[in-house]
Amino acid sequence: MTKTKDKESVKAGKKNKVLSTQTYLKISEIRDDCLLLKNDGIRAVLKSSSINLNLKSEDEQNAVIYSYQNFLNTLEFPIQIVVRSKKLDLDNYIDSLKKAGLKQSNPLLQKQTFEYIEYISRLVEYADIMEKSFYVIVPQNPPGEEKRSFIKSIMEGLFPSESIAKIKARHKRFAGLKKKVDSRVNIVKSGLENCGLTVHRLKTEELIELFYESYNPLTSLEQKFEPEDELAIEEST
Repeated sequence: MTKTKDKESVKAGKKNKVLSTQTYLKISEIRDDCLLLKNDGIRAVLKSSSINLNLKSEDEQNAVIYSYQNFLNTLEFPIQIVVRSKKLDLDNYIDSLKKAGLKQSNPLLQKQTFEYIEYISRLVEYADIMEKSFYVIVPQNPPGEEKRSFIKSIMEGLFPSESIAKIKARHKRFAGLKKKVDSRVNIVKSGLENCGLTVHRLKTEELIELFYESYNPLTSLEQKFEPEDELAIEEST
């Protein structure tokens, strides 16, 4: 009896393992530069530059702080600010240097280029240099979403369910929600740019790459994300 139960538990474990990651992700899909959530809400993600206030004069610091304060006071909806730290990736930069070195006709300059490439590669490998990225998440929930009870929201977060009917219903509401989130994005983008920041809304492929690297930090260092010409999701009928 014990062996039979063990076999059944192993089989069940294998089945659950296949569905575990996708089942507990709150994101249903990524399309049209938006994240579609399983609770029917959508999210836009903005990537922002940063400002070193220590390098600015007191008047410039006060101007930036006042602009940011004014930006927050004008918001009529919540936003989320995320700071992401990851190991510095200079692979693209190194590849461009290698191409430039191969095209170099001067033997001395070519040698110096490849010596510089070797130096940069060793520096990144041993120094463990980190870089920070700053993101602003702009939400848009369907009408009535805010009225859900706290307990119900917690339960939906712990046990998110998905079905073909819910996906089709979400697609019907998507166009209207996207117009609203696009309007909010313009407000946030304009407000942050008034603070002297450079703001860029992540496109569909950039969103996919962001989550690929976030959920696969080690694998993504070896296997780079390669965007396809067409990214689509097939619906079951």
